[in-house]
Amino acid sequence: MGETSTREDAFKSLILCNCEASLEVDAEALSEVTGLGCSKVHSGLCQGQSEDAARAIAGGDTIICCTQEQAFFEELAADIDAPAPAVLDLRDRAGWSTDQRSKLPKMAALAAEALMPAPDMKTADVLSEGLCLVVGPAETALAAAAQLAPHLSVTALVTDDGDLSDTRDFDIVRGTLRRATGAFGQFEVTIDALQQVSPGGRGERVLSEPRDGGRSQCDLILDLTGGTPLFPAHEKRDGYLRPDPKSKGEVAAAVLEASHMVGTFEKPLYVRVEPLFCAHSRANQTGCTNCLDVCPTGAIVPGGDHVVIDPMVCAGCGSCAALCPSGAISYDAPSHDHTIRRVQTLASAYLAASGTAPRLLVVNEHGSEMIRLAARYGDGLPADVIPLEVTSLNAFGHAEALAALAAGFVDVWIVPGPTTERPPLEQEIALAVAIAGDKITLLDEQDPDLMVARLYDAPVGTSIDDPIRPMGTRRQITRQAARSLLPEDEIVPLPENAPYGAVVVNSDSCTLCLSCVSLCPSGALGDNPDQPQLRFQEDACLQCGLCSNICPENAISYEPRLNLTPSALEQVVLQEEEPFACVDCGALFGVKSTIERITEKLTGSPMYQNPEALRMIQMCDNCRVSAQYHAENSPLAGGERPRVRTTEDYLSKRRDH
Repeated sequence: MGETSTREDAFKSLILCNCEASLEVDAEALSEVTGLGCSKVHSGLCQGQSEDAARAIAGGDTIICCTQEQAFFEELAADIDAPAPAVLDLRDRAGWSTDQRSKLPKMAALAAEALMPAPDMKTADVLSEGLCLVVGPAETALAAAAQLAPHLSVTALVTDDGDLSDTRDFDIVRGTLRRATGAFGQFEVTIDALQQVSPGGRGERVLSEPRDGGRSQCDLILDLTGGTPLFPAHEKRDGYLRPDPKSKGEVAAAVLEASHMVGTFEKPLYVRVEPLFCAHSRANQTGCTNCLDVCPTGAIVPGGDHVVIDPMVCAGCGSCAALCPSGAISYDAPSHDHTIRRVQTLASAYLAASGTAPRLLVVNEHGSEMIRLAARYGDGLPADVIPLEVTSLNAFGHAEALAALAAGFVDVWIVPGPTTERPPLEQEIALAVAIAGDKITLLDEQDPDLMVARLYDAPVGTSIDDPIRPMGTRRQITRQAARSLLPEDEIVPLPENAPYGAVVVNSDSCTLCLSCVSLCPSGALGDNPDQPQLRFQEDACLQCGLCSNICPENAISYEPRLNLTPSALEQVVLQEEEPFACVDCGALFGVKSTIERITEKLTGSPMYQNPEALRMIQMCDNCRVSAQYHAENSPLAGGERPRVRTTEDYLSKRRDH
C-alpha cells in the first residue's frame, strides 16, 4: 500500500502539527513510509501559525493533521476563497498515548486511509412545511405550542380535560391520538374522540361533538404525553420528538429542535435492495425473515416474493444488510466494498511501514469520542491498535471482520454505542468467532479508561503469514478470508441460523417431486433432465428455509457449516432413483418408486377398475395421450363430423332449379 501511495498520491502533502509540542511526529520518517510530502512540524496551526495553514490550504492537495479545529480551517478556507481542506486525526488516535512503542506505522496507516476518496452519499430530499402536531395534556402541550407558533404551523392536540387557550396563534383540538404512520415530512395520524374548537361565540370555547377516525397529515410530531411511544425504536424515527414531559430541560430542547425543522432536508438512503436476489418467499411460502425480524423501526415489510423497505422510515442501523444471506439488501452509506477497502488499506499500510501484529478497533461516533477522551485524559490507545470509525456498527458484520483478519490484523475489537442494536451484532460476532476463533471481541465498555485498559491488558496474537485482500460479494469475501485463516480441507460447524451450510435430505421420505428445485432462490438445488436426481451446490445455499418449508414430505433439514473443501463448489447428488420404463414404448420417464407407489394405491379404486386405465399411469406422456385417444369412450374422441355442404346442396332447394 505504501508503494501505491508513492506512485499515485505523491501530489498530496500532510500539514503536520504537534499541538503545542504535546506529541512526537517524525516528518521525515512519515514522508518516507507514506510517499507523501510532509510539512515541517508546526506547534500551533490554529493559532500563531495560521498563516502557514492558509498558504497550505491555498495551494490545495493538502491534508491538515488536526480534526479538533476543523471548523477553524474551513472558515480559513472560506476567507481565502479556497476549497475546505481534508483533515486527519493523528493526535488523538496515535500521538497522544503512553505506549512507548513507535507510532509511525499507525500514522502511516491512518494517512493512507485518509487518501482514499470519500464515497458519494445517496440522499433523497424531504420537504417540511413546518406542520407540527403537539400532543399532550393541556398544560404542557399548549405552552409548547405557544413557543413554536412563531416558527411553525402548529396544531395542539389536548389529551385531557384541561382548560383550553383562547389564542388564535395556533389550532387546538381535543382527542386521543390512536395511530401514527410515516416519518418526517409525511406523517399521517388518526385521532379518536376528536373535538374541534368553534372559532366563534362568546364565553367558554365551544367544542364540536366527538367523532372517531379523524385523519390528518403533519411534518413532525412533538409527543408530550409521556406514555407509550407511537413508534418502535422511536428515538430513531426522524421528525418524532418525545421528551420527558416532567423534565423542563428536555422539553425546552425538543421545542428548540422542532423550531428548526422546516425547509428541505437531505435524507440519507442507507440501504440498496435487489428484489431478484431476495429469498423471503416463493409461491406464498415464507423462507428468510432475517431483515423483518431485526429491523428496529419497522421499515421493512413483506412485498410478495421479496421485502420492501421504506427509505424514509429506515434509520440506517445496517442490521438487515449484515444478516441478509443473499445480498439482496446491502448497506450503501457507504457500501461494504468501501468499508472492506478501508480495512485492507489500514492493514497493508501498517505492515508496509514495518509494523507488526496490528489490532483493529471498530467504533462509531460514540466510540470515537471515547478515544478522544482516553487520549486527552488517560493513556490513549496502544500503538498497535488502529481505530476505524464506521457509520453503523451493525453493518460491520462477519464478512468485514474476517476480511480484516485476512488482511493482517491479529484481532478485531468492536465497541458498541448507545444506539447499537445488540442482538444482531452479537449474532454476527458469534458467526465470525465460529469461523476464525476468539479473534473478534465485543468491547462493551462505556468508560474510556476501562476500554483502553482492556486493550493494553489483552494478549496480542500473531497475524497470518500471507495476508490477502479478498474481493466480491460478502459471501465470496467470507469464503476467501476463511480459506486464508483455516486449512482448505476444513468443514467448520456454525451456529443456528448461519447463512452457510448444507441441505440434508431424508432418502426414505424424498419422492423426488422436485418442488424444492423450482423454488430455490439461489440455484443451490437443481435437477438432472436425463434422470431422476436432486443435485446440490453447497456454496450457493443460503439456508433460507424455503425448500424445507415447501417439501410435502418434510424430507429436508439443514446443517449449518462452512465447507472450505472443493466439494462446496461442485454439484453433488443428494437423492437419486431409477427411472420408470414406459410399458408401451419403453421410454424412461418419472421415478420408478413413485410410479409403482401410485399404481399400488390406485389398484382397486372404482375409477380404475378398467385395467387399461391403470396401465395408462405406467405410460409416458406421448403413449398416454395416444392410448386415451384410441380408447373406447375416449374424452378426446369426437362424434361423426357433419358432411361439408356444397353449392349443389343450396341450389337444390331453389324453386327455379
